[in-house]
Amino acid sequence: MLRVRLLRPVLNIQSAARCRPQAFSARAFSNLSRPNVLQSSTRARSTILTPSLLSKFSRSISTEAPVVSRPTSREAWRKFAITAATVGGTVLAAELLLNRETREDGLSAAEQSYLHDSFKYTGGGLVLTALAARAMFKSGFAYRVMAANPWVVLGVSLVGSIGSMMGVMYTSPENTVQKHAFWLAFNGFQAATLSPLFFFSPAILSRAALYTCGVVGSLSYVGATAKNDTFLYMGGPLLAGVTVVALSSLAPMALPLGIRGLAIAESLSLYGGLAVFGGFVLYDTQKILHRARLAEAGMVTRDPMREAISLELDMINIFIRLVQILAMQQNRK
Repeated sequence: MLRVRLLRPVLNIQSAARCRPQAFSARAFSNLSRPNVLQSSTRARSTILTPSLLSKFSRSISTEAPVVSRPTSREAWRKFAITAATVGGTVLAAELLLNRETREDGLSAAEQSYLHDSFKYTGGGLVLTALAARAMFKSGFAYRVMAANPWVVLGVSLVGSIGSMMGVMYTSPENTVQKHAFWLAFNGFQAATLSPLFFFSPAILSRAALYTCGVVGSLSYVGATAKNDTFLYMGGPLLAGVTVVALSSLAPMALPLGIRGLAIAESLSLYGGLAVFGGFVLYDTQKILHRARLAEAGMVTRDPMREAISLELDMINIFIRLVQILAMQQNRK
């Protein structure tokens, strides 16, 4: 019935068109096009406010309680072990620090002067390195370094750093201009190497710098107040530890390690490097005091700039590893 009713106007139009073909063209166009326009307009209007669109702009209140996932027994025991190890390590460190054997007579005037001059050069070199690295980062040098061939950059930085460091160590203190020129070149190469670190968040860099100052300051105090030659025996084991840390850093680039192997190598490079260079702070502090006594006796030449290079390398390596650890912790959140 619906089809018949719809076809009747069309049949009437067709019969009228046989009688008046000229008048039909305009009328037929107007009569047949109007329902389509009205139908399209009603369809367009009907799509404006749909239930899906209304649900997007509607407000709802959820009374369901949030689901809280409880940690498994394995995770709970792991957290408990980490907490216990942290507390036990802190107690042991406090016991060793407060109840250790210290020197009774204190530092002599020559030792204090030599130690202060060494730390002055260390602080000055770190400030110059930080300012130069910041200037290189702002000028776009850090981006060009990261975009270049990493092996070429690593080779040039290593050759420049080692060459300028050897120049500082083997130049006589009487040749002041040449020695300071090598010292400035060493800090410049360190700044070029450290300039990509400014891609990290300033909060991470400031926290890592603060932690580095705290670690180095406390270890230097322990080394300075300990008995003579207490930590000087650590030179050989620390050298072996540096070798292991260097190999663990280079292993992922040379060996086809799996995921577990990469994690172990990364942990050795980060946390093992922290332990090794923390030990180097103790060793270098006592080495400064030992050389101060030798210089006072006239057996060696007084050279605080040479001692500052070792302390500066210790602090830079500790700082780099703390930056990496803090960045990893931020990415896990």
